[in-house]
Amino acid sequence: MNNWFKSGSPWIWMTAGSVSVALIAVLGLVALIAWRGLSFFWPADIYEFHFSDTERQTIIGEIYERERIPVTRLSDAGVDISQIDGEFVTRYLVKIGNRELVPLDFTWVLEPNVVRLETPKDLVVLERSRNGNFYGYLHDVLENGESVVTGGADIKVELRKRMERALELRNEAESISKGPIARINYELEQLRLDRRRLELNNSYTEAAEAEIQAQEEALRAEYREVEQTLFAVRAESERDGVIMIDMRGEEVRMSMNMVLDATWSNDMNILQKWGYFFSQIGKFLTEDPRESNTEGGVFPAIFGTVFMVLLMSVIVTPFGVIAAIYLHEYAGKNSITKLIRIAVINLAGVPSIVYGVFGLGFFVYMVGGTLDQIFYPESLPNPTFGTPGVLWSALTLAILTLPVVIVSTEEGLSRIPSAVREGSLALGATKAETIWRIILPMASPAIMTGLILAVARAAGEVAPLMLVGVVKSAPALPVDGNFPFLHLDRKFMHLGFHIYDVGFQSPNVEAARPLVYATSFLLITVIVGLNLTAIGVRNRLREKFRALEH
Repeated sequence: MNNWFKSGSPWIWMTAGSVSVALIAVLGLVALIAWRGLSFFWPADIYEFHFSDTERQTIIGEIYERERIPVTRLSDAGVDISQIDGEFVTRYLVKIGNRELVPLDFTWVLEPNVVRLETPKDLVVLERSRNGNFYGYLHDVLENGESVVTGGADIKVELRKRMERALELRNEAESISKGPIARINYELEQLRLDRRRLELNNSYTEAAEAEIQAQEEALRAEYREVEQTLFAVRAESERDGVIMIDMRGEEVRMSMNMVLDATWSNDMNILQKWGYFFSQIGKFLTEDPRESNTEGGVFPAIFGTVFMVLLMSVIVTPFGVIAAIYLHEYAGKNSITKLIRIAVINLAGVPSIVYGVFGLGFFVYMVGGTLDQIFYPESLPNPTFGTPGVLWSALTLAILTLPVVIVSTEEGLSRIPSAVREGSLALGATKAETIWRIILPMASPAIMTGLILAVARAAGEVAPLMLVGVVKSAPALPVDGNFPFLHLDRKFMHLGFHIYDVGFQSPNVEAARPLVYATSFLLITVIVGLNLTAIGVRNRLREKFRALEH
């Protein structure tokens, strides 16, 4: 036994066991998040609850959660338990939607109070642009207030046809709002700034004013034409309507331009359910959020996260590599260099919120405020760069991840044999040429390793971003069709902050809970995707420059 311990085998097995347990825990956590998140997109059965009491006779909705609770807990809450036998009772959390008709779109249902539970095949769920889902029975489809379900016409086919028409018109209206109207408003704002700039430069003349007014009149005339087109499209989208029978048995009329999708999940076969599942995931990835981020998609958050991480990578990589080259190749081996290395290592342990406070004070207020006074005085007192934005977020996270890149790059430089440097210098190359043509290519895998670690940390940070650029809802992406096309001063959405906002700031906690898991799994997927891309680049570089190591 003593020889076995002295051989080191126990420590090898212990290390392997610890790594295995950690790997299983991580994979189990990811699997749990994926299961809870992806199950949100699966078409759930729609139930019709029938009760014996007179307060509510029927409820229609999805069962979100089942749980068994002690009867004493209900008694303490003031619930009548005279009709309940046993120590435990099952209750259901039911999403009933129809938000404009009921105070809450979730309710608890006790199993003993249910006299009949059904899943009728003709129950339909209407996904709407506001007020959440609507659960009920499809009664009629209207065109200009008149029924179109005549002569044996299939009501489902009529609904689908007119719903697709309304969606096309709705998308056309949205493209007009985000395209020509947004462009005209942007150009009008630029003309206002041009007028203010001329006033500040004391070059405001009647000729300049006449030119600006002519441009404004042309833009306003174009705006009126586009606005008329927009109003016409919106009026066309409101032509059709639908009549539903809700859980109260009453008719509810709504405009077709509110309806995004209609699903008869109780009447779907397994192939239709899988098709619906993937289509819902596609909508989640490509659409904008709705209803205070509790519905719709997360495309702006995906775009903001990836864009900010790429911008941060472009900033941190050259600075980190230059700093590592100086420390390893040029700096002397003295106490000052040791002190700098200790400072760099200690920076990695600073809480991220401290970087956020630094970024807000230095980048936003000091640097951004100075840029506004020098280059954008016509916009003041409204700040351009003197307010949180994607540029300051990228710079703040670049400083946060800089120690990782420096340490990783310096480790890669230290593994390159001195004979390589000496051979290059002996052949007549300068030190700068040696570093640029030989040392850096050989150290590129280590640089990519540092970048991978930086991306993994930066993509998941939330606390500093709350101070320097991220917002709950961004009206426009940092990239659009207006000059200069790349707007680094704009605020942006981020998947990490989106998770925090939906999970802790949402007015509808129960509806938001599945989105928290779905967005968390998406954030993990984005980080893994970025890391795999960087790992692929690192492996190709390693194979390319492997011959230089021998």
